[in-house]
Amino acid sequence: MRIYPEQLGERLKQGLSSAYLVCGNEPLLLQETSDLLRQHGKTAGFLERHSYSVDSQLDWTEVLDCCQALSLFSARQIIELTLPETGLNANQAKSLQTVLDALHPDILLLVYGPRLNKKQESGAWFKALTAQGIYVPCNTPDARQLPRFIQQRCQQLGLKADAESIQLLAQWHEGNLLALSQSLHKLTLIYPDGTLTVPRIQDALSRHNHYTPFQLLDALLAGQAKRSQRILRQLEAEGVEAIIILRTLQRELTQLYRMQEMGKQGTPLNRIFENFRVWQNRRELYVGALHRLPLPLLLQALHQLTQLERQVKTDFDSHIWPGLSTLATLMCGMSQGLPRAQ
Repeated sequence: MRIYPEQLGERLKQGLSSAYLVCGNEPLLLQETSDLLRQHGKTAGFLERHSYSVDSQLDWTEVLDCCQALSLFSARQIIELTLPETGLNANQAKSLQTVLDALHPDILLLVYGPRLNKKQESGAWFKALTAQGIYVPCNTPDARQLPRFIQQRCQQLGLKADAESIQLLAQWHEGNLLALSQSLHKLTLIYPDGTLTVPRIQDALSRHNHYTPFQLLDALLAGQAKRSQRILRQLEAEGVEAIIILRTLQRELTQLYRMQEMGKQGTPLNRIFENFRVWQNRRELYVGALHRLPLPLLLQALHQLTQLERQVKTDFDSHIWPGLSTLATLMCGMSQGLPRAQ
C-alpha cells in the first residue's frame, strides 16, 4: 500500500502495520515521517531499537536474530534498515525478503532510503514489502504541487492564507521545505489571529528559496521565462558555478537537437522518447520543448552556449550570467512571441 506523508497520521490511528518503507529526497518529510513512526511504535510498546545500514559489511544473520531471539518477557523491537544510495543488489534484495518473511507482531520494520525509480518499484523486494506493509514516498513537491502542500500545512497550523499569500510563500521557499516549516511556525507566533496576507508575510519573512540546476532545466523545458530568470538569479546569488549550468544545458540542448533530427527522419515520437529513456511523467515537458524549439533555434542556442563556455574558460574575470539569462530567454521561445503564463 502507498500513502503520502500528510495521510500517515490518520492511517496510524487504525494501528501499526508490520513494515514501512520511507523513501524520498526531502529531508524534512523523511525526518517527520520517521519521528512519527517511532513515536507510535514507542506508544505501542516497541521499546528496543536496532539500526543497520545495508552495505557489503552488513551481517544479515544479526538482523534475523533480532526477529527470532525473543522470549516471553522481551520488549517489542523496532528494526531499522537504511538502504544504499545506489539501491539494493540481488543478494541484498533477497536478504531483505528473508527478513520480511521472519516478521511477527513483536517486530516493527522501518526501511529508509533515497528516492526510488520505476525500475526499483517493480522489484520483487518492493512488491513484497508493500504487500505486507506501507510505502511512504517523501519527495520534494514540485512547483505545481507546492501551493497545495503549503495550503495543507497552513490548515494544520490554523493559518488562513489567501491564494496570493500561498503563491508568495511558494516562490520564497521552493526547494527548501525546512525553511518553509520554520517560517510557518514563525507566522503563527507573530500573527495569533492566523490571518496571512502578502503585506504580513513580506513584513515577517525573508526569502528562503533554494534552487538546483535541474529545476532551472525543467523551467526552460516548460518555456517558463519568468521562473527561469528567477531561478538563474538565485543560483547566481548562491554562488553556483556557471560551468555546472553550462554542462547541464549542453547535455539537454544536444539531446533536444538529436530528438529533432530523428523526428525529421520520420521516427515516431514515442520511439524517440524510448530511445532517450525519457520517463512517462516528463514526456509532456519534452513535447512542449520540441514544438517550441525547432532545429534552427536549437543551433542558435548551442552556438550561444559554446561562446559562453569559451568565455568562462578563457576569461576568468568575465561575468557570464547575463549571457546565461539571454540563452534562457531564447530557450523559452521569447524570440517567437510572448512568454507562456508562469
